[in-house]
Amino acid sequence: MADSVALFTSIGLSEQKAKETLKNEALSSALKDTIVQAQQLLGSTNIDKAMGTLLYSMASRLRDTSRLAFLTEYIVKRKITTDLQLSAALDYVKSHPQNPLDQKAFETACGVGVVVTPEQIEDAVELIIRKHKEQLLAERYRFNMGILMGEARAALKWADGKIVKNEVDMQVLHHLGPKTEADLEKKPKAAKPKAPEKEKEQQDTAMNGEVKMEGKSLMEQLRGEALKFHKPGENYKTEGYVVTPNTMNLLKQHLEITGGQVRTRFPPEPNGILHIGHAKAINFNFGYAKANNGICFLRYDDTNPEKEEEKYFTAIKDMVEWLGYKPYAVTHASDNFQQLYELAVELIRRGHAYVCHQRGEELKGHNAPPSPWRDRPAEESLVLFERMKKGLFSEGEATLRMKMVMEDGKMDPVAYRIKYTPHHRTGDTWCIYPTYDYTHCLCDSIEHITHSLCTKEFQARRSSYFWLCNVLDVYCPVQWEYGRLNLTYTVVSKRKIIKLVETGAVRDWDDPRLFTLTALRRRGFPPQAINNFCARVGVTVAQTTMEPHLLEACVREVLNDTAPRAMAVLEPLKVTITNLPANAQTEVRIPDFPADETKGSHVVSFSKTIFIEQSDFREVMEKGYKRLTPDQPVGLRHAGYIISVQRVIKDGSGKVVELEVTCASSDSAEKPKAFIHWVSQPLQCEVRLYERLFLHKNPEDSAEVPGGFLSDINPNSLQVVKSALVDRSVSKAKVFDKFQFERVGYFSVDPDSTADKMVFNRTVTLKEDPGKI
Repeated sequence: MADSVALFTSIGLSEQKAKETLKNEALSSALKDTIVQAQQLLGSTNIDKAMGTLLYSMASRLRDTSRLAFLTEYIVKRKITTDLQLSAALDYVKSHPQNPLDQKAFETACGVGVVVTPEQIEDAVELIIRKHKEQLLAERYRFNMGILMGEARAALKWADGKIVKNEVDMQVLHHLGPKTEADLEKKPKAAKPKAPEKEKEQQDTAMNGEVKMEGKSLMEQLRGEALKFHKPGENYKTEGYVVTPNTMNLLKQHLEITGGQVRTRFPPEPNGILHIGHAKAINFNFGYAKANNGICFLRYDDTNPEKEEEKYFTAIKDMVEWLGYKPYAVTHASDNFQQLYELAVELIRRGHAYVCHQRGEELKGHNAPPSPWRDRPAEESLVLFERMKKGLFSEGEATLRMKMVMEDGKMDPVAYRIKYTPHHRTGDTWCIYPTYDYTHCLCDSIEHITHSLCTKEFQARRSSYFWLCNVLDVYCPVQWEYGRLNLTYTVVSKRKIIKLVETGAVRDWDDPRLFTLTALRRRGFPPQAINNFCARVGVTVAQTTMEPHLLEACVREVLNDTAPRAMAVLEPLKVTITNLPANAQTEVRIPDFPADETKGSHVVSFSKTIFIEQSDFREVMEKGYKRLTPDQPVGLRHAGYIISVQRVIKDGSGKVVELEVTCASSDSAEKPKAFIHWVSQPLQCEVRLYERLFLHKNPEDSAEVPGGFLSDINPNSLQVVKSALVDRSVSKAKVFDKFQFERVGYFSVDPDSTADKMVFNRTVTLKEDPGKI
């Protein structure tokens, strides 16, 4: 090991990087061969760092090791001297697997021998600046200099990037002179649009499926992400993609079928409800296709009949459509069971799979003993696989395994296993079912998916993904991995949510304290807010863990503009206005959106008896308290009245149960310190107030919660107010309709509502509560 580390550090790698490289057997072997050959060509062990960096980059990015010697020679002889040339060289050899390589075409493709003179750079930059001169002079240093650099790099493909940048900077300075104080001032923020325009913009973006944020919309982010991805049919340009002699022919057929269209898929298992992490996957898969004028399939990975239920299929499709996406087609892995079986037979015939009799417990972990049946003749495995299909083995007695090693070191993953469980779609036609490792890439191939977008944990399966398509000689899509989205103060594991339901900690998968998508819908979270949250998180490679209050902030932003106002009192205190006649009743018109009264209004009654919040009255005046006391009047929102306490009525225990007040017109009385909300002739309703389900940020972390997540339940996560009062303007509201109860919070109509009694869930408070756990 010490010799290898010394060899790797001799080309400029740090000791730590050298040790990390040694952990990757394939890379370290290729790099050793590369360095030895380079030393032989040089006649010396002294490889400078620039050359060493290119050699390392080439060895780590090239999968076809038969080309190592060819490319090493070009690097050592200084024919390839930049990373740009190396990338072009790697692209060329990947797309031309045939031997011998056309050396002249190769050198042309990667700029060998091309010399770009300073004069050529100067002339090219001058032409580009002349093209943009008028805008450059008008905007000065606020002009997007990236445009100049982008066009210069395109015109001077093989020029040194630093020299090009220096020339651009110098010519810009020549035209504009040094930066002035005005250039250094911050660009003023654009004025906020008026409310109606803002509303129209939101309607437009919602209709287009685009979510506008302070920076880029999700669609803009995904179009930007496309710059990193291969174009349809150019799969071979992807780092790590394995090119076979038939690859280019398969890609040509693929393009004929798809017409060069971007194709993605969202492939959930129908054994649970989607959660907030899936929202990112939905936005990424459907959004990436939409951003690039492509299509996205909703494909159920239904290969495990024991855990699949019809309610999950329905709920998954509902949630995809609720978020605003329409699948191009709804497909199932089970649609392809016959074709997958035939491919498995072909895999055995080609010597890449075998029937194994090791038990499940023997196969667990990464150090499982090698199978004694690995070298079983293909003819024997074909007979045994047919017997598996006919039900002549018991469950666990035989599996079909693939002859390959995954990136995480796991050897020979299972392709088929026996399960005597009827399938929801195929009944008892099959008793053998394919695994994810076998099914997923082949279904992607069958549906001609161009970009198989997966979360980061599937990176360990990328090599098996490419391997299986290639050994079967079928079209091979490209798998891309991105970081998962997680939230604190929650669990999203299906197994753990089932435990919460079974123990009664929550009612079901749609309990509003959970972060499943059905739960968030029931609580009143608008789909636009969830999409906005995903856009804010962004398309990241790293795993992202966010706090719930960031999601709640997105909810408030949407509801502030979309939830009409109403008045509700959660803890009612009766107020009798003594200077109004017994039969006094007027109608008060209240705007649905006080900031923009053109968006509609509703009418509520105002009579001799009203109800206010108990917390809006104090019998004893306290410093800083601005609401109603015996010595301090208060205004009634929207009513045009100010009330003053005349008498406080208490029950036998001393609790205040009623106030007698007088009212005066707000036009004639002195302006009060505060205005409070109220209801008159209201509806009685039930209100459910939710807090976080768990007490700690990471309830699954044994260091933080030694007793396990079930011991961390917040006893105050749900408070039910049985006798809340709300104004009658909400009486016609439907399930999931949303309101802002003035001064109280945002609320949504719960499905438990009946004709006799409405039930409201508090979606979020009006402002983030800094006192929350």
